[in-house]
Parts: sequence; C-alpha cells; structure tokens
Amino acid sequence: MTHARIELTDNQAAPAATAVQQQTARALRLGGRLNLAELDTADLSRFDAIARSPLVLRLESGGIVALFGYGTIVFIGAAAAEEETILQKLADRIEDPIDTAVSVVTKIEIGAGTKVAGDRITVRDISQSTLVAIADALAKNVALTFEEEEVRKLLKALEPFAGNLADSGRLPLNRRRMLRTVGQVFRAHRRLLERVEVEERPELAPDHGETGQLSERLAEAYHLKKRARSVSGKLDVIEVMTGGLTELINAQRENRVELLIVLLIAIEIAIWIYESFIRG
Repeated sequence: MTHARIELTDNQAAPAATAVQQQTARALRLGGRLNLAELDTADLSRFDAIARSPLVLRLESGGIVALFGYGTIVFIGAAAAEEETILQKLADRIEDPIDTAVSVVTKIEIGAGTKVAGDRITVRDISQSTLVAIADALAKNVALTFEEEEVRKLLKALEPFAGNLADSGRLPLNRRRMLRTVGQVFRAHRRLLERVEVEERPELAPDHGETGQLSERLAEAYHLKKRARSVSGKLDVIEVMTGGLTELINAQRENRVELLIVLLIAIEIAIWIYESFIRG
C-alpha cells in the first residue's frame, strides 16, 4: 500500500482547512514521559514530519499529531481510528503511565481574526506554524491541568498528618499508613519531575511573527506562566512537608531503637544482679 505524503510549506494551509471551517483538537496527558527516540520502530516513519520541536506528524486523513517528551500528545483534525492506532503504537513508549489519561478537547475555527474563548480557538488560517503553535499551547494546558490535580491530591493526602502533628505535637499511631502515604507522594512527585517548561517556544518560521503572537496570546489565555509558578510553589511546599515527615519518622525509629537498647541493657543487668546476689 502506498501512503500519501503531504508536504506543507509554512505559507500553505492544511488541506483539511479548505474543506471545513472547524476542526477538533484533543490533547492527552498519558504519563510522566514519552520516549521519542527511534520512532520508526513504532511504525510512524511513514508520516511526514512538518515540525521537529515539537515533533508534529501529518496523518493520512490530513490531520496532525504532535508528540511531546513530557508525556503528552495532541491530535488536530485526526480521525478516531487514526488516534486509536497511534495511541496503541506509542503505548510501550509511555513511561510512568497514568491510569486514566487526562484529556482536553478544543474546537479550532477559521475566522476573521485570532480569538481564544473557553474551549474555542479562532484563527485566520491553519498554516503549518499555526498548527504547531496551537498544538504546543494545548499540550502545555493539558499537562498543567494534570499537574494541578496531582498536586491537589498530594496536599490532600499530607494534610491529615500535618494537622495531627500541629494539634498533638506527635506523629499518628498508624505509622504504616503514614509511610504508605509518603511513598505515594514520592512516586507522584517523581512523575512531576519531567514537567512542561512553559517558557519554551515551539520552532516557528522566522518570518511568521503573527504566529508568534498567537503563541503569546494562547499562553496568556490559558494562564500558562501563572499556573506553572503556582504548581512549582506548591511542589516546594510538598518537598518540605515530606522531608519533615521523613526526618520525624527516622527520629522516631532511632528513639525506639535507643529505647530498645536501654531496655535490653536493663534486663541484662537485672539478670546479672539476680545471678550474682539474690540467687547466690
């Protein structure tokens, strides 16, 4: 079977844009990281790459898929069967996969100007640079959505221990549950280490200043910088909390060991006194 290969220059609109005035974009956060090395082994070499950073591939239907190393994929104008096929091919490349993928759907419309309102993005045309800019913004948005929810769960899990410590000045008696919670926090925190860098910009043609403005407008509309700073600050708090709990657990363990040693010494002395004086 011969696969159609569509070459786009940066001044050309995508073929699908001439047929419809609206396209659907779906951004998915699948895991902690997506391994993009040697994608030919995933049978994706048949698709033309229209951009390298991020890696954007033109699909046979005329839609695109953008792949991001921080575990995110964006489909624009792709058929459902194509999405399912690509997700299956990339399944083994998702590191630290999420049980339920985070998905955000956005409508892209062609209009007189650029506008971002809710789940709709209006642009003048769908050129190569426009597609790359939109995919990049949507990927960062869904990645931050995932990170915000993960951070909320971590803080919620740690809150009972912090509250109990503040009220009683002691660690909870259920030490196993506390250790399990701290372990879950560490595992989730590791997943967040491969985070999206919102300051990074996609590679666009140097003469496409208007598309660069679109990137800036999308970043402002989704509050990417503000949300990234908020997540980073909360992660710092989580590190302090987990570090403090770990130190308290270690101190508690050392105290118990010391108490056990003292108890064993006391028993040994008691036996010696009994053998030497009372029994004798």
